Amino acid sequence: MRNGPLHRWFQARPLAGDSLLALIVFGLSGLAFLAPEIKPTDPLIWLWLFLGSLPVAIRRVWLWWSLALTIALLFASMLDPLAWLSGTWAILVIAYTIAAALPFRNAIAATAALWGVATLTIVMARPEQLAQSPAFVVLMFNYVLAVTCFGIGRVVHGKRVKVSELEDRARIAEENQVAKVVEAINDERRRIARELHDVVAHHLSVMNVMATGARRTLTSDPDRADEALATIESTGRTTLREMRRLLEVLRTDDEPAVDDRELTPQPGLDAIHTLVGQVRSAGLPVKLVIDGTPFPLDQGIALTAFRIIQEGLTNTLKHGGPANSGVRISYREDELEIEVTDNGAGQKSLTTASGRVGHGLVGMRERVALYGGSLRTGPRPGGGFRVHALIPIEAPTETT
Repeated sequence: MRNGPLHRWFQARPLAGDSLLALIVFGLSGLAFLAPEIKPTDPLIWLWLFLGSLPVAIRRVWLWWSLALTIALLFASMLDPLAWLSGTWAILVIAYTIAAALPFRNAIAATAALWGVATLTIVMARPEQLAQSPAFVVLMFNYVLAVTCFGIGRVVHGKRVKVSELEDRARIAEENQVAKVVEAINDERRRIARELHDVVAHHLSVMNVMATGARRTLTSDPDRADEALATIESTGRTTLREMRRLLEVLRTDDEPAVDDRELTPQPGLDAIHTLVGQVRSAGLPVKLVIDGTPFPLDQGIALTAFRIIQEGLTNTLKHGGPANSGVRISYREDELEIEVTDNGAGQKSLTTASGRVGHGLVGMRERVALYGGSLRTGPRPGGGFRVHALIPIEAPTETT
């Protein structure tokens, strides 16, 4: 049954299916050796039967070798008439396979070669099995077979091409439909995210105002300050809930949800020494230099600095080859400077094979731009690659 389990099994294993067909050809060809003048005990009979069936067994796996073996069998029939008997059915099967499997021009060329050698064999050798009929009749009969096999094969080839085109169209239509669904979902998520952003911003504004009022009335009116703090507490809980919803909206489907109990603090610059140690263990010598006196940074800025250094060292490991790397962190009063350099083949580390910018560079730029900073990347004059970032630092507001 077509498209049934058995059919699919043979389609996935063409050598197995064609081997069964070769056994049938072996049996049909063997009927020709039942003539009284042929001795079944002759070992050449079994050799020719095997060689006549082998092209059928490999026709879909190694078609050109199958054609070459069939042509060689035709040439061999000029020396031994038994070879002609063993290859009669194989010629028909291979002729059909050529027409059904190959493009038109290749099919024409292969068919001409196959039947051309057959014609040469009939004209020059005239196997004994054909000697009773005029050469003209034998040639016309073979040409009819050639046209018939070629025609049937081309019809099958056309149907296969049409089915393949329909399958491609169905696949493209399905992919387009999925893309439209994903686009609609993303549009809705962006809309929800904008609304939740407004809600969170409003709650934070309320908390800021209430905190200012509570600080001012803490000594003069403790009850009012306590009421303001209670409002801040309630609003803070609401804000956290809305933030969780916002993150769920922004999370992509391929990102697994994270249990709050499994959340760990994001790394900051205090984790740089651990990162450098891991990179050194991976085989990349790294020199870490810290200029200025380190001071506490906003968690977002510290995480951005860590990710820039991590991405720069990772790119050097992946693409720099044998190299040395350097990391410099400079603490200044109003900005944080980060520089990651190497002396390897890093000039290609931030681009894909197609020449497009990779996601690592885009991610670093987005992180730095979020805090109003600047990022410069590119080859170094003496070789290697350099990543340089400047991130502004806002001075903390003094409370009075």
